[in-house]
Amino acid sequence: MPKIIFFLIVILLIGSCKDANLETLKVQESKWETVTDSLPVKLNVDVKAQAILNDWKDYMVLERSFDKIYSTENREDFVLIVEELVENQKKMEEGIYPERFDVAQIKSRQKIFKTYVLKTKGDLEYRQNPKRSLVEMITAFNELRNQFNVIVKNTLPDELRANEDN
Repeated sequence: MPKIIFFLIVILLIGSCKDANLETLKVQESKWETVTDSLPVKLNVDVKAQAILNDWKDYMVLERSFDKIYSTENREDFVLIVEELVENQKKMEEGIYPERFDVAQIKSRQKIFKTYVLKTKGDLEYRQNPKRSLVEMITAFNELRNQFNVIVKNTLPDELRANEDN
């Protein structure tokens, strides 16, 4: 008789734990859907800037990683994408910039983007809601892309642009 009671208790414990895990997964998935709702759209780049960017392999790898943000379905995928963004951003920072974009304005925007990528990574590691830092990261990336447009559309002569740094 005691053996039967023992086995019934074990079966009840196993059965009750299984249901709780399913509920937790459903709650986490619904929370992630609220995080990815209404993300800012990625800013378009001017045709002239895109021609330069297409030849810059480090940037194109970063951009492809960034585009994956909009297609994530769960938190675990997003954690992997942020890790990939960190690595690709490091490669871009250490790599060679195209001559036209090798200016302080681009590098400073890239550092701001790096800051928000790391902030998003921290939110994910500490199980915080990453919605705010994710929006800030996307905004920083859009500002980087906008700076490419500004540099390409700049009509100042080269001599004046060289004096801007002084």
